[in-house]
Amino acid sequence: MAWPTWWEWELELTSHVQRRMVDREFTEVDLRRMLEVATAYRDDPLIEGRFVVETRHRGADWEVIVEPDEADHWLVVVTAYPL
Repeated sequence: MAWPTWWEWELELTSHVQRRMVDREFTEVDLRRMLEVATAYRDDPLIEGRFVVETRHRGADWEVIVEPDEADHWLVVVTAYPL
């Protein structure tokens, strides 16, 4: 799979994902690893300009929602959750 140019941009974590990290018991290191081992991405069906990244963590399927910030070249991580 060919990844878009924004895939290489530095991450910016929203306050929402930071709260979910506590609730769902994963760290920023875990999140970065999830993105490293991601297998696919697709358009978010709910919000234009966002993408759903398919990955795995702790032996389970997860999704990470990201939104590229074209103006500042940040890849904003909105949330992450197990399926």
